[in-house]
Amino acid sequence: MNDVDRRDPRPQTISAAYGVATDAGFGAVAPPIYLSSTYEFAGYDQPRRYDYGRGGNPTRDLLGEALAKLEGGAGAVITASGMAALDLLVGRRRPGDLILAPHDCYGGTMRLLKARADRGHCSVRFVDQADEAAFGAALADVPALVLIETPSNPLMRVVDIEALAARARKAGAEVAVDNTFLSPAIQRPIALGADYVIHSTTKYLNGHSDVIGGAIVAADPAAVEELRQWANVVGSAGAPFDAWLTLRGLRSLFPRMERQQINAMAVANHLQRHPAVANVYYPGLASHPGHLIASRQQRGFGAMLSFELAGGVPAVRQFIDAVEFFTLAESLGGVESLVAHPATMTHADMGEEARAVAGISDSLLRLSVGLEAEQDLIAGLNKGLAACSA
Repeated sequence: MNDVDRRDPRPQTISAAYGVATDAGFGAVAPPIYLSSTYEFAGYDQPRRYDYGRGGNPTRDLLGEALAKLEGGAGAVITASGMAALDLLVGRRRPGDLILAPHDCYGGTMRLLKARADRGHCSVRFVDQADEAAFGAALADVPALVLIETPSNPLMRVVDIEALAARARKAGAEVAVDNTFLSPAIQRPIALGADYVIHSTTKYLNGHSDVIGGAIVAADPAAVEELRQWANVVGSAGAPFDAWLTLRGLRSLFPRMERQQINAMAVANHLQRHPAVANVYYPGLASHPGHLIASRQQRGFGAMLSFELAGGVPAVRQFIDAVEFFTLAESLGGVESLVAHPATMTHADMGEEARAVAGISDSLLRLSVGLEAEQDLIAGLNKGLAACSA
């Protein structure tokens, strides 16, 4: 008997083929892109499924359906950026609602939360979520939302989603997990108890560094509808062409992640052995404090890692000037390898004090490992490491 059910395909099949050969008009294999901003009514007081592009678009919805299936959610809303996806959730909060966020979260996330709190739209508390006592004390103040980021950006700290979600639910809070660093190819937070999953689709889901976009997936159908209505109110919808490009990138998500993880592990092992490197942060290493949790809740360790150079800022400058095959740039998740200096780039807006609390030192570098040949990546790193070791 054939054990394949076309109605319940595996994640790899959803990623590669969702929406393929569904064009009823011309039989196109690749789903068409709908760029129209407005749609004809069938008649007086007879709107069709789509009437205006801000509220709905077939291409955008196709991407949302694919992501919802991959994440195990009831639906998804596609936004203009990852920050727009986060703000779609945060912006619906009322004055007095408390949001608990990681003390070491992405700099842009911290900037948004502080900006909302400064304007009285909500209250925010940053807490070390790996500290059970600190997290418990924060839950005692009855938060409305707990925001989780695992692995963290940029120190790759890992927290137990299932344990945190259970405690948050008991306290009456909703739980949202930023899954940008891993994607549903590696981690599915809804299955671990999350109510929402947030993505910067700019990163691994698109995978080609040519789109800015975001998505929020909800576990509950009613929550999906509320998010869609709010997206229409505030106008945060993503563009159809960006959605089409992201869907195109999604086709190769699983093989990309598989190869990039292999490269990342090789890079992490190499850096760990090099005398110019003081510390390596990668959950795939057995020495990583979150290795066991990551092994349990993830289907791999991803392609992001960070490391500290023993020579401090002078070594950072020398490394960046000499390294090959790693481009100095912000962002991550593309097929090309990138290196970033969080203190002066992605997390500069946090401020020196907040970075110190989070443990983000000036000697820290973050790598997004791509699809280049493993040997070339190692050789390129050696060029940089040799320069700062001289």
